[in-house]
Amino acid sequence: MKTIVVLVGVLLLASPLLAQEEETLLKGTIESGGFGGPVVKIGSLNGESGVLVGGRGGWIINHTFILGGGGYGLVNNVRARVLGPRGERYLAFGYGGLELEYVPEWNKLIHVSFMTLVGGGGVGWRDTQAEAVPREEESDAFFILEPAANVTLNVTPYFRISAGVSYRYVTGVNSAASSNSELSGPSGVLTFRFGTF
Repeated sequence: MKTIVVLVGVLLLASPLLAQEEETLLKGTIESGGFGGPVVKIGSLNGESGVLVGGRGGWIINHTFILGGGGYGLVNNVRARVLGPRGERYLAFGYGGLELEYVPEWNKLIHVSFMTLVGGGGVGWRDTQAEAVPREEESDAFFILEPAANVTLNVTPYFRISAGVSYRYVTGVNSAASSNSELSGPSGVLTFRFGTF
């Protein structure tokens, strides 16, 4: 009988040691938010200045991590490397993908963030001279990795403006319109974010 009492006593004393808290990446309650907004990027494509316009949005986890996506397309005329029957042809270029962002000190008036886009896109050329409606010719898919750093201004609790720089790493292009190196390069980025942060 004494052995059973001693055994029960040892188990009761040892049970708090066995019931230690599980370690996890995110502790406590997860706070969620979200945002969306337009983006303008200006950078070099085929040795000329290209303007890309698009949008991005994401789920904000604990004010610090963003899991989202974005898509961007070329809106100005950048010459392709191929000539058409009536003269120059122009680059058709766009991409999109998964975006991951880390935002330390999100509650400061001005703060930095670090993000990366992993995705794919398409490149080809279009002939604006041949028809009233531009038609796209030849298209090729590619992989893109685009890291970026931003400085963000908290304008209101629901609106933020970010300015930053990114670098497009493009691979897999096999097109007469352009090449991996001519599509890769730095960009200046301006983002308007609307949401709950």
